[in-house]
Amino acid sequence: MFKKGLPLLFVFTSLVSFSQHKKWKLVWKDEFNYTGLPDSRKWNYDIGGDGWGNHELEYYTIKRKENARVENGHLIIEARKEDYEGMKYTSARLVTKGKGNWQYGKIEVRAKLPKGRGTWPAIWMLPSKEPMTWPDDGELDIMEHVGFHHGFIHGTIHCKKYNNGGTPKETGIVEVKDCSEKFHVYGMEWTADSIKIFIDNKVFFRFANEHSYEAWPFDNKMYLLLNLAVGGDWGGQKGVDETIWPQRMEVDYVRVYQQ
Repeated sequence: MFKKGLPLLFVFTSLVSFSQHKKWKLVWKDEFNYTGLPDSRKWNYDIGGDGWGNHELEYYTIKRKENARVENGHLIIEARKEDYEGMKYTSARLVTKGKGNWQYGKIEVRAKLPKGRGTWPAIWMLPSKEPMTWPDDGELDIMEHVGFHHGFIHGTIHCKKYNNGGTPKETGIVEVKDCSEKFHVYGMEWTADSIKIFIDNKVFFRFANEHSYEAWPFDNKMYLLLNLAVGGDWGGQKGVDETIWPQRMEVDYVRVYQQ
């Protein structure tokens, strides 16, 4: 999600049953059982336009209910077509940085995704270290979906050695036809040895520790990001349908476990 000027090379993998052999303890959560702005004890905001190099079309706002709010038990991240701070769209990018930073863990986010050409929702992680060098210090993409290829969910790792995002070594893709109609659990199990990305408790991508920083910077502490981009180098490859807005990503819960 950090920079995605990527060719869309489809790597299809079969879902494999995800059996848990180790016990996980819940260490952080947001069940969104309140109303109003996202809980400031758990969430910060990234603010600004242009998507940090992705050439996105939205301006990410702060503490603006039109773009990020909790209602009816769900977090709503909403992208809207409107002029704001020189951009033509608004949205929100929520981050746990400074409020939730973890080394290893199991992440689960139950969400329903937007639909339409130009939408680009993501559930992902970046290193908490400062300064951070991208992609050398790592990125973990638990879920990405581009609206021009509806129903295909991407799970990806980025590091210095692997950063093209289009090979089976670094990306898994699986079809979830009803991702915009139903909630699904998008998750990752991240240990010192491997990364497994799953949907509804079924793994579709695995990456093993190669024991070099160029291929495995994933011993860094990392924080979680939830956002909905508009357009951009990847999300906007087929243009943006200007008639579909507003669009939203709805999140039922976020849960973080550690061993």
